[in-house]
Amino acid sequence: MSEKIVAANWKMNKDVVESAEFAKELSKKILNVKKTGVILSPPYTSLFNMNEILKDTIVSLSGQNMHFEDAGAFTAEISAKMLNSVNCEYVILGHSERRHVFNESDETIKKKIDKAFASGLKPILCVGEKLEERKSENTAQRLETQYTSAFEGVSEEDFSKCIIAYEPVWAIGTGETATPEQADEAHLLIRKLTEEKYDKELANDLKILYGGSVKPHNAQELIETENIDGFLVGGASLQVQSFYEIIEIVENYLT
Repeated sequence: MSEKIVAANWKMNKDVVESAEFAKELSKKILNVKKTGVILSPPYTSLFNMNEILKDTIVSLSGQNMHFEDAGAFTAEISAKMLNSVNCEYVILGHSERRHVFNESDETIKKKIDKAFASGLKPILCVGEKLEERKSENTAQRLETQYTSAFEGVSEEDFSKCIIAYEPVWAIGTGETATPEQADEAHLLIRKLTEEKYDKELANDLKILYGGSVKPHNAQELIETENIDGFLVGGASLQVQSFYEIIEIVENYLT
């Protein structure tokens, strides 16, 4: 069975001291984790220190977002070069909060995807539908639109470095979770889109994470779903123990 991934998106939580304490504690807990990839996405202010703490562990670092320009008069933004300088391997792009709170368009996200690839960063592209889109049975259409826009003109070589996270907007931070059947249906659609655009091998190799109120109590049934390759965890990643329990569930499933 292929490696699976558990990624944490801390959003606007944890200062430098809190982030360092979390990293030190987690690094002790994951010494026996062998088959599960672990990614942490702390606030930008914590990336430098966490890189130093985690450099000899299995944990990879990710930015929570980035601008598509290299530099310039873009107050409060961060560039790919800045993420590279603190050894980020990944960057989360297209998160629903960026799309719907900060009004990022598919076109803007596409520019960021291209910049990430050009800069040697691996995008974690978030896609997902709003509640009204699911109720009106437009989930597939929305996912296809987001997918097609993001990967237009992207080569097979670049695409192979990408992770996709399916995050139904109605399940993020709400306590609601997509059923395993709903999640599998969406993940399968993404694989089919990949097979149609590229080929079956790339579709099978693609890592598709589920995000949306993932907790230790629901991680087991979700990870047993055929097309789920891991999780992008929000609230449950803010406590070391609950995040580790999710990692442990995935690791034990692979063993």
